[in-house]
Amino acid sequence: MILNVGTRGSKLSLIQTDIVLKNLKQIFPELNFNIKIIKTLGDLEDEKPLFTIDRKGIFEKEINQALIHNEIDFAVHSLKDVPIFNDDELIIAAIPKRESPLEALVSINKLKFNELPRGAIIGTSSLRRMIQIKHLRSDLEVKPMRGNIDTRIKKIQEGYFHAAILSLAGLERLGFKDLAAEIFPPEVFTPPAGQGALAIVIKRDRGDLMDILKAIDHFPTRAEVTAERSLINKMQGGCHFPIGAFAKAEENKLFLYGCIFSINGLNKIEASAEASINEAEALGNKVANMLLSKGADEIKNEWRMKYGIW
Repeated sequence: MILNVGTRGSKLSLIQTDIVLKNLKQIFPELNFNIKIIKTLGDLEDEKPLFTIDRKGIFEKEINQALIHNEIDFAVHSLKDVPIFNDDELIIAAIPKRESPLEALVSINKLKFNELPRGAIIGTSSLRRMIQIKHLRSDLEVKPMRGNIDTRIKKIQEGYFHAAILSLAGLERLGFKDLAAEIFPPEVFTPPAGQGALAIVIKRDRGDLMDILKAIDHFPTRAEVTAERSLINKMQGGCHFPIGAFAKAEENKLFLYGCIFSINGLNKIEASAEASINEAEALGNKVANMLLSKGADEIKNEWRMKYGIW
C-alpha cells in the first residue's frame, strides 16, 4: 500500500515527516510512502513578519487543500501552525508523542538572556515572543527575523542579530540543541499552544486511514495540546492576539498555565489550574475564564485595535 504524504519543503518539515513515517513503518511494515512537497503562503511570503500576513493557516492551508482535492492521503504539520478548526471535511487523525514544548535562546557566544548587553538585537517575527522579550528586558531591541531555524541560526552566527528565541524541539530535531544558551521555564517564557507536537490531518471520510494513524496517537500529548488549544480558542487568540499556553500531563492529572501581555509589555496576566487528564477541553476553558476575569478582554481589545481581527 502506497500513501501520498503532503508536507512543507523545509529541512525541519521533512525531518518531522520522516519521524512520522518511520513510526508508522515500524507498526505497519507493508506501508510505503510518497512524499509530496507543497509550498504554502508562509513559504512564499518569507520576508514578512508572520503577524502582517492577514490569513489563518499560512503554513498549512495549501497542504490541506491538496488533501481536500485528493492529491495526497494525509498531511504532516507542526501542530502550532494548525488553526483551531471545526472542519466538515478534515480532522486531526493523530498527534504523536511530542518533543519538548519549551522555548530556547540561541545567542552569540552562548550568552544567557540576562547577560545580553543593553541594546542587543533579538530577531523574531512572532508577536508572542516579541512582547515577552519586551516584558522581560525592555532595554533590548527586537527586529523582524524570518526563515527556517538553520537560516536564523546562520544570521546570528554572521552577526546580523545578537540572539533569537527558538523552539527547543526544532533545535533538537535539527541536531542544534547544543547551540541553546538557555532553556526557559514555561512560566518565564511561555510557548505557543501545541509547540513541539505534530498533527496528522486526513479527510473525515478516510476511515481506512484513521484505523492506521490512530496507532501512533499519543493520548497524554493529545490531552496537553487540547487543553492549550481550548484556552486559545476560548480567548480567540492567534498571531494578532498572542497568548502563551503550556500544559503538562502526569499520570491521570493535567496542569495548564496561560498568560497574556498588554501591548506595551508592562502588564502580564497569568492563570493556571489542574484537572483530570480526561477533562482537557474543560480545563482550557477554565483557565481562559480565569484570565478573562482578571481583565484579559481589555488587553485583547488593545491588540485588536492595533493589528485587527483575522
